Amino acid sequence: MKKWLPYAIFGGLAFLTVGWLLSMRVTQGSGEENAGAETYRDITSLASDSPSWLQSLGEIISEAGILVCLVLFFLGYWKARSNSHQAMALALVAPIATCLTYVLSELLKGWLQEERPCRAVTGVRIVAECPEPGDWSFPSNHSVIVAASVATLFVFWRTAALLALPIAVLTAFSRVFIGVHYLHDVVAGCLMGAVVAFVVLKLLVRPGEWAVTRLREYDRLRPVLVASKPAAEPVASESGVPR
Repeated sequence: MKKWLPYAIFGGLAFLTVGWLLSMRVTQGSGEENAGAETYRDITSLASDSPSWLQSLGEIISEAGILVCLVLFFLGYWKARSNSHQAMALALVAPIATCLTYVLSELLKGWLQEERPCRAVTGVRIVAECPEPGDWSFPSNHSVIVAASVATLFVFWRTAALLALPIAVLTAFSRVFIGVHYLHDVVAGCLMGAVVAFVVLKLLVRPGEWAVTRLREYDRLRPVLVASKPAAEPVASESGVPR
């Protein structure tokens, strides 16, 4: 019980925070303005007045952060080929947990149907093109993915997680900077990604380790799951002729 207590406290706080963020939403067609509209105006105004190179950088970071996480997942898997069954299970389950968290966030977006701020907030200029109608805003899927990636990487490869953390923060903020999300969209996305992916990873690691242990016994799968060892050097006999 004590082992799970910090996770329960963290999850409870995250749940309350997401509840508060949900309370910021407005009913569609009510004519009310979202509580995050003023912050959104401030950030997009700063972005639209920034140099063109910074605007372009914001758009690149917005998409590149996910690609960096994918590369780190692959490198983590490649590194785990030389490690234990549990390490390989974590490396394989981490992207699965991230994908499942993304699917959950997509379902949540479709249920809540919060309009994108680039259509709902008046009097703003944005860097990026506003997504098509029906592509909802809350929570930010990009933020969910990068936060889930950092949370799961932290479990099995902390060096990579520390590298991914600032990239994830920049990716999440860039979604507001280029004008496609409210700030509370990305905050909720980061919380959801980190908490849900971590829990899913913990739930799947045991069956994942069981599967890896057995799959590594198959010769055809060994090159995929186990790093090849260098051939042993021939042992020389006393006469100097290899045995």
